[in-house]
Amino acid sequence: MDTLALVLVIIGALNWGLISLFQFDLVANIFGGQDALLSRIVYGLVGLAGIYCISLLFRDRHRVDS
Repeated sequence: MDTLALVLVIIGALNWGLISLFQFDLVANIFGGQDALLSRIVYGLVGLAGIYCISLLFRDRHRVDS
């Protein structure tokens, strides 16, 4: 689940980078515009992944496997 969430967050970050640099929304371009159902689903999944990734900040990174 962590990997999937990180991939979605990376996609969202790259999309925002493209929007800021080139005014090009890759997700909207691929899925038929910002109002298209598929685009809204992708945007929603990216948002949920971002919320999930907040939990990564609070996890114990010093696990010892016995």
